[in-house]
Amino acid sequence: MKIFAPAVLTLALSASFAASAATPPDTLVIAQSIDDASSFDPAEGFELTSVQAFTNLYQRLLQSDPQNPNELKPTLASHWEAGKDNRSLIVTLRDGATFASGNPVRPEDVMFSLARVVKLNLDPSFILTQLGWTKENVDSQLKKIDERHVQISWQANVSPTYVLSLLAAPVSSIVDAKTVLANQINNDLGNKWLATHSAGSGPFQIRRFVPHEVVLLTANPRSPGDAPKLKNILIKNVPEAATRRLLLEQGDADIARNLGVDQISALKNKPGVRPLAIPMASLYYMQFNIDAQPALKNPALWQAARYLFDYHGIADDLLKGQFQVHQSFLPQGFPGALNETPYQYDPEKAKAILAQAGLTNVSFKLAVSNQPPYLDIAQALQASFAKGGIKVELIPGLSTEVATNVKLHKYEATLNAWGADYFDPNTNAAAFAYNPEDGSKTLAWRSNWHIPELSKQTLAATAESDPAKRVALYQAMQREVMKNSPYVVGLQARNLIAVRDNLKGYVQGINPDMVYYSQVSK
Repeated sequence: MKIFAPAVLTLALSASFAASAATPPDTLVIAQSIDDASSFDPAEGFELTSVQAFTNLYQRLLQSDPQNPNELKPTLASHWEAGKDNRSLIVTLRDGATFASGNPVRPEDVMFSLARVVKLNLDPSFILTQLGWTKENVDSQLKKIDERHVQISWQANVSPTYVLSLLAAPVSSIVDAKTVLANQINNDLGNKWLATHSAGSGPFQIRRFVPHEVVLLTANPRSPGDAPKLKNILIKNVPEAATRRLLLEQGDADIARNLGVDQISALKNKPGVRPLAIPMASLYYMQFNIDAQPALKNPALWQAARYLFDYHGIADDLLKGQFQVHQSFLPQGFPGALNETPYQYDPEKAKAILAQAGLTNVSFKLAVSNQPPYLDIAQALQASFAKGGIKVELIPGLSTEVATNVKLHKYEATLNAWGADYFDPNTNAAAFAYNPEDGSKTLAWRSNWHIPELSKQTLAATAESDPAKRVALYQAMQREVMKNSPYVVGLQARNLIAVRDNLKGYVQGINPDMVYYSQVSK
């Protein structure tokens, strides 16, 4: 019987669409693929659909300002201050905050929420284990001071500034401990129950989730802060982008997500529709395995490759606005991101660089996913590199196969994408500019690029408390990697969506969790 309720709701809404050619006035209807959603537990969910929901279901102690993501604002916390040892924070909880259940938000909920992430040890847990937290010690690092204050301590050499960024990540969402523990099975800390339910203080709560069909959220009138303006959020599983576009155009959906260039082109100048291209924290880059052959170890090849990447040809002509040119390892919109683009497509300059280095008859194999846009970009690179005298042989394969071979160093070069795991510069610096030589499979490690000095700089940036000094450190690292590294960062993806033009108050930011429904109205 459980699965019939959302089906009935969907049929009722569909009937309303047919009768009025518009979605219900109290319901936001979203057409997107939700096939990736496996769990709505913030300690586990790491897929796009789940992460997009977390900001609307849960609150963290502090969160990015929707209008200015670089500014962290108090949410369930009203205040915090660093301990004298620089290895702790004293957090004051917001007075009167409650969960959807009506239970008050307590220090015990904060301690339970953060500790269960580490104890469950699921995919997003690495974000918090960076603090030196383990299953064995995490409870000792979280201490209730009184009914409104909690102390959060850590052992790693990282600054309170960096810790605040981690506490603003979706995995740090605060759950209602009493409700979760009342629904735990075999001491799983409520993990199975939270996969399909919510226990938060966010503006909405899960009313029903049917995998591969629908997610229905309803307003949480008890949510601290501004109450949501709409009663329901209905997220319908529509796997085909063309169908999503058609539903929006007909008025049967208010938002259509993850559209392609063809769908956006078809919606241009259509009445009642507003296409959007929102920068995403997703970078597309080439990467060389410098131990695969002598030419790939030569910095002259790295330099020449920067002039053989046809940046604007791919972003503007081939993919028609789905990407923007971007050449540093921090995406535009992140604190400290460099938006300089010093390299342009110049085959003659690349030839001169190769000739001066004595590199002739250069060729390499480029491993790439056989899915768009990867293969489309790789084919364009094959042509642009050929004009500089470099032969590129494409090795298409399944995404999982390509990723596995790269991690095993069984590749010469690859084209890939890197997305941010949390909203802090370290999420990318720790991949592109860090190789601790301890088995950590960072991008630098996958390139066999040995960088002890850059690695020290990356660690120093996480230990720096002064925000301006942190930014300066990351900008220096970006310039070094941009100038001389076995990567060619070329593109930043844009999220192509479209909304009905009567929609007001919708905000979407650069990170997947920065999707805000609470102030949406029609």
